[in-house]
Amino acid sequence: MRLILPLLLGLTLCGPVMAQTPEAERSIVSTVVAEHDRHIDLLERMVNQNSGTLNLAGVRAVGEMVRAELEPLGFDVRWIDMAATGRAGHLIATHDGGGRNVLLIGHLDTVFETDSPFQVFERDGSQATGPGIGDDKGGIVVIVAALRAMQAAGTLEGSNVTIVLTGDEERPGEPLDVARRDLIEAGRVADYALEFEGLVVNDGVDHATVARRSAASWTLTTGGVTGHSGGVFNETLGYGAVYEMARILDTFRRDLPEPNLTYNVGVIAGGTPAGIDADGFRVEASGKTNVVPEIAIARGDIRTLTPEQEARVRGRMTAIAAQNLPRTTSELVFGDDGYPPMAPTEGNLALLARLNAVNRDLGLTEMPALDPALRGAADSSFVAADVDTLAGLGAYGRGAHAVGETLDLDSLVRQSQRAAVLIGRLSLGE
Repeated sequence: MRLILPLLLGLTLCGPVMAQTPEAERSIVSTVVAEHDRHIDLLERMVNQNSGTLNLAGVRAVGEMVRAELEPLGFDVRWIDMAATGRAGHLIATHDGGGRNVLLIGHLDTVFETDSPFQVFERDGSQATGPGIGDDKGGIVVIVAALRAMQAAGTLEGSNVTIVLTGDEERPGEPLDVARRDLIEAGRVADYALEFEGLVVNDGVDHATVARRSAASWTLTTGGVTGHSGGVFNETLGYGAVYEMARILDTFRRDLPEPNLTYNVGVIAGGTPAGIDADGFRVEASGKTNVVPEIAIARGDIRTLTPEQEARVRGRMTAIAAQNLPRTTSELVFGDDGYPPMAPTEGNLALLARLNAVNRDLGLTEMPALDPALRGAADSSFVAADVDTLAGLGAYGRGAHAVGETLDLDSLVRQSQRAAVLIGRLSLGE
């Protein structure tokens, strides 16, 4: 088992004088190791409690498990009900010891609802499987383990820590401005934000996340004049809805390639008639080979790295859609349910530099920044415009969102050690 016991004797801290001493940091890392079995037990209990996003009682139950861990550490814990958005709610915990405010972000819910066949924690040595074990219950355990180690070392007392664990990260409630209101407010008053979604390991090297792309939906509807297919392409019938849909989507593909941009088509239908359900997930259509289709509908997403890129690409997509083939129409609508981008700012890179200072002092390999194209959107994106943010600080696992999701239990140790030292340095540093 890879349990990191760093050589902190003789540690020399660079930069500002830190109130968190080398002795305290030695205590932190040894406490994490000593409590490893306790943390695995907490993980097992949380994983065995189903908390699919739509299992409102289950999400609240996991929240209560976390409350039981945080209140003995001196946190003021409250539950923010989200009945107005059709979701269970969020857990917010605060500990104001007077230092700089460090916001810790994670989520209580998983993609595995009560009807999933994947429901139980199972362990095989240093590996374990279970629903949401890495996304994001392993991340929650890293937070708890880090804070417990800080308390044992005496560094939690003076630290100013806010925790926001959302209950609907996997399927956000609507309206989104209500569903993420409390997280956004916490970001606006924080000095730093750390997000505990899963760690990414490539070629055996731990990577840190300084940027995430956005995720916004779009709906494209095209219309045409219906009639006998023998008249398609003529001045009376024109090209029909499906050819107009094909023109627009293929022009997106040909004309809009650029780094960090994708625009996926998730569902499509065309015919006479065609329609899509209120949730935008299911389409149906009917038609005949000898009938020019009068309507086509497609839904997809767009992912960008910066707000400027998103605004520019949306404008180009809208212009392409407006160049209609003869006797056709089109309407491109962008949804208001999107996640903003977490751009790779200088502040985020500076946070990574501070994390790598921790890594050097703990005897761990320094962490390069992960290619943002390898990460999906997450709750950290909602605060990144207001506060320097570092993401992907949870435990390392594989197969997220799939039956058989696996976690490397040893990664709980090094991630908790990194987090505890970093939180203390950020909050207590001058």
